[in-house]
Amino acid sequence: MEEIDNREKILRGAEDLFMKYGVRSISMDDIARHLGVSKKTLYQHFADKEDLVMMVSKSHLERSSKQFDDLKINSANSIEELARLSACLKKDMEDMNPVLLYDIQKFHPKAWSVWLDYKNVFIRDSVVRNLKQGMEDGYIRTDINPEIMAAVRIELIQIAFSQEIFPRERFKLSEVQGQIFDHFVFGVVTEKGKKLYLKYKEINHQPYTVL
Repeated sequence: MEEIDNREKILRGAEDLFMKYGVRSISMDDIARHLGVSKKTLYQHFADKEDLVMMVSKSHLERSSKQFDDLKINSANSIEELARLSACLKKDMEDMNPVLLYDIQKFHPKAWSVWLDYKNVFIRDSVVRNLKQGMEDGYIRTDINPEIMAAVRIELIQIAFSQEIFPRERFKLSEVQGQIFDHFVFGVVTEKGKKLYLKYKEINHQPYTVL
């Protein structure tokens, strides 16, 4: 049990540093110092930094998947799910350094493949499911193609991290992601869906919590 706890402690500590500073600028020495352990302890659980980045990515995405599944279960309809997702997205992006995904893509290809699978399978399927349900309920326009809109949504997520388009010194990641998300939603909802979406967002300006 102690071994599992130590491994989890390392994963969470490394994730905190990666989220705040990106991956490239953080060394195994930095992680050991942050956690108050020796580098030897890190290497007892992870072969090298590449292995650690891979495991941090898997751990983070597993939690995200669970969070979004719980969010779906606890939403009354597709529009409430979108409103809750908007709030969760804003909260998750508050402390994330925009260079994080760039660092993983450029310097850790194995870990990047995990992020790609998550983006192209889990997120895509979630968006398609949500849109189809909304179409059945009259909240989402029936003249759209859910597969096309899911692909658009995925690319919009990626665009928000672009330092060329949204340089960090001028734009806050959470605000960029929030406005892009709303723009996407307003493009696919019916008038009925738009009114309900705005109503849900107005109910609580604080981030939604997943029960």
